[in-house]
Amino acid sequence: MISTRMPVTLSMALLLGILAMPAAAQTTPALSAKPSVSTAASDDAAIKLATQVCSSCHGPGGNSKSPTFPRLAGQQQAYLVAQIKDFKDGKRHEQEAHDYMLGMATLIDDPTAEALGRYFASQPHPKGIPGKPAEVAAGKKIFEQGIPGQVVACATCHGPHAEGNGIFPRLADQHAAYIVRQLTVIQRNLRNSPVMHGIIKNLTPEDMKNVAAYLQSL
Repeated sequence: MISTRMPVTLSMALLLGILAMPAAAQTTPALSAKPSVSTAASDDAAIKLATQVCSSCHGPGGNSKSPTFPRLAGQQQAYLVAQIKDFKDGKRHEQEAHDYMLGMATLIDDPTAEALGRYFASQPHPKGIPGKPAEVAAGKKIFEQGIPGQVVACATCHGPHAEGNGIFPRLADQHAAYIVRQLTVIQRNLRNSPVMHGIIKNLTPEDMKNVAAYLQSL
């Protein structure tokens, strides 16, 4: 698949320009009904980042079309903020993190990270994509019931409908290929996530494929 992502140097240039803009010049409506001056400025900066920089990879409103990039629309705010901070701190050290996010995330301060989380969490999540019935059914069983003696049910943390909860991300309607990739890098300890590593260490590639097919269908 041909990537349509914006070149990193151009993305960073836009990011620097947006963050350097004075609050008075940012006329996009803030996300909060009655925000403080500082919150309104952060929300304005976040909206501009989301629409002018983040959208080049993650799509308008966080609804990406390429499975290389996760869908952010409707994602849990707390999770999004935590991931931005992990990118900044170098805790997300898988190759994709370095290729796409590390340089830009270091320029985002904490108030703007919080505002980006609010923005994407407020966006309507995309519709699921139906998969092969057998794979979806097998994935649903693992998600809801786990694998006895091997894997805890995913729904325990991610919610009965994979909607997520706070620091636990929304997985519903996420790209299947992206989910498989993240499960793989976590299982191989290429992405630092000790708790998840312990939970999924016994998943087979087929298990991952089935769970991903189910989640993408939601």
